[in-house]
Amino acid sequence: MIIDLTGTTSSEIASALIKARRNAGSPAMGMVGTIVVVVDEASHHDAMKAANEAGREHPSRVLVAILRPGRGDGGLDAEVRVGEGVPGEAVLLRLHGELAKVPESVVTPLLLPDSPVIVWWPGGGPKVPATDPLGKLGRRRVTDAAATRRASVDFSARAEGYQPGDTDFAWARLTPWRALMAAALDQYPAHVTGAEVVSAKGNPSADLMAAWLQCKLGVAVEQKNSRGPGLTAVRLFTPAGPIELSRPDGAIATFSVPGQPDRPVALKRRTTSELLSEELRRLDPDDVYAQTLACMVEREAMPADAKKVSAADRRSAQSAAEKAAVRTAAVSGKAASTALEAHAADAKKPAPKAAAKKTAAKKTSAAAKSARKKAPAAKQATTKKAAAKKATGKRVAGRS
Repeated sequence: MIIDLTGTTSSEIASALIKARRNAGSPAMGMVGTIVVVVDEASHHDAMKAANEAGREHPSRVLVAILRPGRGDGGLDAEVRVGEGVPGEAVLLRLHGELAKVPESVVTPLLLPDSPVIVWWPGGGPKVPATDPLGKLGRRRVTDAAATRRASVDFSARAEGYQPGDTDFAWARLTPWRALMAAALDQYPAHVTGAEVVSAKGNPSADLMAAWLQCKLGVAVEQKNSRGPGLTAVRLFTPAGPIELSRPDGAIATFSVPGQPDRPVALKRRTTSELLSEELRRLDPDDVYAQTLACMVEREAMPADAKKVSAADRRSAQSAAEKAAVRTAAVSGKAASTALEAHAADAKKPAPKAAAKKTAAKKTSAAAKSARKKAPAAKQATTKKAAAKKATGKRVAGRS
């Protein structure tokens, strides 16, 4: 059921919600919270769709607020949706004029009582979400740094003004990556000497991943650019070889550990609704995210050389990986990694100069053998010529 309200008030919207529930035959609400979405007119449809899809796992009242500040008297238009494929309730609010400057006065009466409130900014969000008029209403404040042009600047401001309950989709996108890397060190404990994060240029998740690794491992973490999509690889350098999680296509990743065969891992890029569902599962403060933000500020102040992996650590890890690949090939008949197998094959190849010398030596040896074979034949031919010349001399002498 869809109810359009023009020039309305919050009390009229609340009455329309009650009426819609009764007409739908479900007077009980059965919702676990309120999702407040602050968005613009251009992207409100996608945001409402994502919130409704997340509501299938967490039935909620979705309040989509479109702020249209400007001169003139304030006004409020609303669109109430109950049923029609909506797992909870959805209300589209358009705030005009002076009313758009105080959106909390409209949203507060529509919040579900005694239930958590999640405020989400799909378009990036304010620099300090906790000080925003609508952000103050939320127990959880969700932003998306990937939707802004200057993600690093926003993260710096959010680190300074962080409050318990703040989070970002750039951090949620790292959940499976962090879980896999932590599990790798649990299964294959080793001393990490350095790390590397590879991603598309300007990816905020890569910045958070590098800060998290540096915070937890206490080693230099180098960032490199790739064609994407998003985060493409994370490598941990150890004396036994690199531990690597690589995802070049955005769907299937390859997990590599020294001395073991490569393993494929399902690691597809998640949709907005899946990220929002993850945030709705956890409503307590994310202390690890707060620590990572602090480490990110420290990392930005570090010199460039302090954020690079030394060449010695790279060579040591690569050499150990090549030896591990050879051992694995000897045991199982298959190298632990195609890339490492190629490196090992290249290492077995002679240097260009040495190969040239070897080829020249072979040619000289072949020429000597050929000369030795031709020597008896040449000597025999010379003897025959001498005998023929002697016989000719005798004939001439007899005639004279």
